[in-house]
Amino acid sequence: MTRTYALASVALIGVLIAGTAAAIFVSRAGDDDQFSQCRQGVVAGGAGTIGGPFSLVNGAGETVTDVDVITEPTLVYFGYTFCPDVCPLDTVRNAEAVDILEESGNIVQPVFITLDPNRDTPEVMAAFTENVHERMLGLTGTEEQTHAAASAYRVYYQINDDGTDPYYLVDHTAFTYLMLPEVGFVDFFSRNVTPAEMAQRTACFIDAAS
Repeated sequence: MTRTYALASVALIGVLIAGTAAAIFVSRAGDDDQFSQCRQGVVAGGAGTIGGPFSLVNGAGETVTDVDVITEPTLVYFGYTFCPDVCPLDTVRNAEAVDILEESGNIVQPVFITLDPNRDTPEVMAAFTENVHERMLGLTGTEEQTHAAASAYRVYYQINDDGTDPYYLVDHTAFTYLMLPEVGFVDFFSRNVTPAEMAQRTACFIDAAS
């Protein structure tokens, strides 16, 4: 992997983030929205267009579904463990936000779903997530399973594997999705959101839902 290739990939991700953000959030929330005081916008087509059922495999090799995973406020992130820059920074940011929330009495589940299941085995995912946060849940599966999960969350990705480079990159949008039990998707966080900002906005949604 060359530095030029890595930089080009990061630049592409930035373009994809901007484009996807424009597609997801297009207008301010209305007064009839239960979470209007927390949102920065509303979802094109409705919040129900983000998220949905999935069946994946956890670090212990057990099959789990969205019902098993989203049992409390949950921060869902899609990436891959071989990512050279974006994913480690984002997952650590999410872990820091989770710790801030816990200090104020809010328990939030951090989840990391791979877009690169061929390299990200259950064992690899478990090692990665345990290193980031003791409660972070790493999920993988077959190519079909991870693709279905990514599609449900409207995640764009492209695996740049031509079979010759074991260090191939995966271009992907890099958002973190806030999911609430019995509610579903309520908001997303872009890469420029700080841990404190993420914690504050997440707490707002938790309070509004209670």
